Amino acid sequence: MPLAPVPDRATGAAVPEPHRLDVYRVALEFHSIATNLLPRRGFAELRDQLHRASTSIALNIAEGSGRLAPADKARFYVIARGSTTECVAILDLVEASVAALPERVDRRRVLLIRIIQMLTKLVARYTATRGAP
Repeated sequence: MPLAPVPDRATGAAVPEPHRLDVYRVALEFHSIATNLLPRRGFAELRDQLHRASTSIALNIAEGSGRLAPADKARFYVIARGSTTECVAILDLVEASVAALPERVDRRRVLLIRIIQMLTKLVARYTATRGAP
């Protein structure tokens, strides 16, 4: 059952479904700080991949939240979780290449772990509603 639109307290306008999910807000936060991790010169491929993967997290969460069928929701959340683990691997590569200070990577890694945890719970919720996978 889809969530009913909730009015914004300030404007009274309906809030889109992805904005009601904490995982979406954390994904946006990660995306906003992800791309400035790497220097502008060199690492163009990793920077581009990190940008695309972090974009994919937010977009798949948004698309999943708009789906009505539990199986559809779960499928998009699984895809978002995959993009999140891809971002974790990119951070590992960044650390291995000594391109960034560890404390700059750590904050991003904390956000990614939170995203993975929340997406795992969402997948379990929507998988459980339709039976075992």
